[in-house]
Amino acid sequence: MTGDSKIRVHNIYYMLAYAFQVLKQESYQRFTEETFACAENLFAAILSRGILSQVKRGLGKGYCSREEALSSPRGKIEIGRTLGQGSVGRGRLICRFEELSENMELNQILKSTALYLMDSRQVAETGKRELKKALVYLEHVDVVPVERIRWNQIHVDRNYAAYKMLLYVCCLAVEGKIFAAQAEGVRLPGFLDDQKMHRLYERFVLEYYKRHYPQLQPRPAKISWDTDDERDAFLPGMWTDITLEYGKKILIIDTKYYQHSMQSRRGFGGSAVHSGHMYQIYAYVKNKDRDHSGNVSGMLLYARTEEEQIPDFTYHISGSTIWVRTLDLNQNFEEIAGQLDRNIADWLPGENIEKKSSPLLTE
Repeated sequence: MTGDSKIRVHNIYYMLAYAFQVLKQESYQRFTEETFACAENLFAAILSRGILSQVKRGLGKGYCSREEALSSPRGKIEIGRTLGQGSVGRGRLICRFEELSENMELNQILKSTALYLMDSRQVAETGKRELKKALVYLEHVDVVPVERIRWNQIHVDRNYAAYKMLLYVCCLAVEGKIFAAQAEGVRLPGFLDDQKMHRLYERFVLEYYKRHYPQLQPRPAKISWDTDDERDAFLPGMWTDITLEYGKKILIIDTKYYQHSMQSRRGFGGSAVHSGHMYQIYAYVKNKDRDHSGNVSGMLLYARTEEEQIPDFTYHISGSTIWVRTLDLNQNFEEIAGQLDRNIADWLPGENIEKKSSPLLTE
């Protein structure tokens, strides 16, 4: 049995919708009712609609370097090229200058990814037609080889925050080419995809709790080392994925998206929770619980794989509770939400914690 993760195509949309505010706009609302045969069709639909939405609010512009023969100087005069091409005799100067243009990197990535999806056999003809309509507005934007895009070096200015979700979809579409459509879901093999999906998974869980349980103050938080002399120079920083608070009680959630949610026991056979993951959550809990009250609990929240052993354990260690739970992303979204809600009920049994029914698509 492999350890690949499996996700229903529609749930990728829901995860994106929670993680990125822009997908909650009315223009994307039809995606909640539409059926997509594969992930690439979903990405094509989001990208075509996203480009059109961006056009309405104004395409981003950036300063691009241009070189042109001009009758009057502008910017930097390329003396060598001017003399070499005999432009002086024709009353022209070769100048290099910066010009504000829509032909910026972010728009180039949108256009190049759209063309990439249009060339895919997985994308339906309707999706390709929608992309073609959107590309009309990017006529003056250059195409770049998608395989050369360095996704981790892309900078998005705060003025262009709406681009973040579209760029994330572009990244998944290009680097997730190995997505294979299945009857029940999309299989996501490969370490590279684990990295991309882990960030989305972590952000989705955080935003779900922010939206439906704001009274628990969901947030990432820094934990200080519980040193005896308060000296922690050169000790590694500890940042939680998600911290929830209810009165004096605290739950630290560490999300995990890996091909293998369990590891083999060396010399003993069978499986065990990843030692590094358990040590990490234990360190978070014990350093946060400085007064040893037992009010701080921890949870490892794995995305379910196809492994036979599914983590679902509860441990009581040195007065603290640590859960190891699994979230199955290959089921109806209502059931996914139910699992996330039960995490709160397990942590705060007997408490009447109200779930905010805030619809996902209201803005």
